[in-house]
Amino acid sequence: MTASTEQGEARLERPRSCAVTRRFMLALAGGVLLAAVAAWFGRDALLRDAADAWIVSDPPAHADAVAVLGGGLEYRPFAAAEYYRRGLVAKVLVSNIGSSRAERLGVLKSHVEANIEVLQKLGVPATAIETFGRQLTDTYSEARALHQWAMDTGARTIMVPTDLFATRRLRWTLHQVFGTDALVLVPALSPLEYRSDDWWKNEAGLIAFQNEIIKYIYYRAKY
Repeated sequence: MTASTEQGEARLERPRSCAVTRRFMLALAGGVLLAAVAAWFGRDALLRDAADAWIVSDPPAHADAVAVLGGGLEYRPFAAAEYYRRGLVAKVLVSNIGSSRAERLGVLKSHVEANIEVLQKLGVPATAIETFGRQLTDTYSEARALHQWAMDTGARTIMVPTDLFATRRLRWTLHQVFGTDALVLVPALSPLEYRSDDWWKNEAGLIAFQNEIIKYIYYRAKY
C-alpha cells in the first residue's frame, strides 16, 4: 500500500469518526431532552414522593397529654382540642414561649394567651390546660421543658402535633431529649395553605419545605 493510499484512507476515517461522534452527541442530547420532558410532566408525582419521603407521622393515640408548641396557631391548638374531645388526652399543655416587645406592651396578644383562648373556645376547660416551661425560644428548649414536665409528673406518653414538614426535625429532637424516659408521638398536621400532595403549588409550602430541610441539618449538626 502506497503512502498516498494510506493518507486517503485516513482522510476517509476521520469524517466517519466525526459522523459517529455527532450521532452519539445528538442521541445523548435527545435522551436528556426526553428525560427533562418526562420529569416536567411527571413533576407532580416526583414532588409528591419527595414530601412523602420527608414527612414522618405517628397516628394519634391515647396519651397522658398533648403539647401545643409555639407557632402554628391556625392548626396546633385545633388538633389538640380535637384529641381532647375524642378522649385521647385529659391534659393539654401549652408552650410558654417568650413574648415580643409588642406583646409585652399589650398591643398584641401573646401566643400563650392566644393558644389558650382557642382551646377554650373549642371546648377545652381551663382545668385541663397547663403551660410548661418559661421564656422558651426554640424547638430544642421546648423539648427540654416538655421532658422536664414529663419527669415531674410521671407522664409516659405525650403527643406533640406539628405541621407536615416540621415532623422530621421535631421527632428527632424529642427522641434525642427524651430517650427512653417517655414515648413521644408526633402526628403530622396539614396547614391551611397546603397539603403534602400540592405543597409545591403554594409559596408557603415551598418556603416551609426549604426551611425545614435547612433547620433539620442545623439541628443534627448542633444537637
